[in-house]
Amino acid sequence: MTEPEEPSTPRVSTARRRPAAITYAGAGVDVEAGDRAVQLMRASVRRATRPEVLGDLGGFAGMFDASGLSAYDRPVLATSTDGVGTKVAIAQALDRHDTIGFDLVGMVVDDIVVCGAEPLFMTDYIACGRVVPERIAAIVSGIADACQQARVALIGGETAEHPGLLAADEYDLAGAATGVVEHAEVLGPHRVVAGDLVLGLASSGLHSNGYSLVRRVVDHAGWRLERHVEEFGRTLGEELLEPTRVYAADLLDLVRTDGVEVHALSHVTGGGLAANLARVLPPRVHARLDRSTWTPAPVFTTVGRLGSVPDADLERTLNMGVGFVAVLPSSTVTAAVGLLRARGIHTWVMGEVFAAGAAPVEDGIEVVRGAKGVDGGSVQVVGAYRGP
Repeated sequence: MTEPEEPSTPRVSTARRRPAAITYAGAGVDVEAGDRAVQLMRASVRRATRPEVLGDLGGFAGMFDASGLSAYDRPVLATSTDGVGTKVAIAQALDRHDTIGFDLVGMVVDDIVVCGAEPLFMTDYIACGRVVPERIAAIVSGIADACQQARVALIGGETAEHPGLLAADEYDLAGAATGVVEHAEVLGPHRVVAGDLVLGLASSGLHSNGYSLVRRVVDHAGWRLERHVEEFGRTLGEELLEPTRVYAADLLDLVRTDGVEVHALSHVTGGGLAANLARVLPPRVHARLDRSTWTPAPVFTTVGRLGSVPDADLERTLNMGVGFVAVLPSSTVTAAVGLLRARGIHTWVMGEVFAAGAAPVEDGIEVVRGAKGVDGGSVQVVGAYRGP
């Protein structure tokens, strides 16, 4: 007798379906776009060079012939690194990227010149959510323009795509530079003496500090970046994107001018005028500055008025129209002012340095002593700003 057949069982495949291939481009990084950006920026980088630069764009490291340092008795290298803060948010909102790199160079190389060093070369780093070659090239073009003005070589850089960390149209940038100065010619507190005068060098505007405050004020007031502001003679966005003035080349020429003696320089950045000046004064002196010697540009008073920002907070955050300070003997002031004004930098005597025990200190007005960990001298800013 034939036994009945068992019902057949459908055959099931044990092989797993292969997942779709994941590529670097699929993860959000476009290597080809990065290569196109390099090609677009090549001409800009070639403008920002010096005879000591070796090699070409695209190497793993920028190279700089340092044999010239043998002419120094005791060469001292100076280095600085910085970024541009939240000013990048303004550039991104306006989709204008050809000036923000100029800001970067000013924030870096002008720190180096404070000690009297000549900035030699610079590198940059741009992190973005998505590489848009034309945008990267515009940023680097601004960097190269400022390097050329400062007589600094742009010898390398990096563009990094960070999808998932930054939004597609977001970016941030930073830079670093190296300079050199003869040890015997280093500027700073050790040179400053009672009787020196303090010169103010006009800023081009906000420079690249305090934009978190500025942006908060603008947002609170409901002002759009496209708004035309009569006091500025242009739109709010145009005013806020005004590039940082780069002082390096002019100040180096000042320091090297026969008949001009400079004791100290100060770059007025975060912390404001008084705090940054105090950093380059010795503990034994006191500087008294007079606000009535200059008129801040309208952007500073507008920010203060729109946000009801306390005067003290405004002065600790913004440069208030003074981008750099020079401390020097009274005998060389006339020559120094003449040279800087001839180069288009409005310069004036804003104060004097006194021996600490003999300083005229006004009661009820803040005295700033040292800053950022520096045990420096003291500074008091008195009076009211001169009207327009």
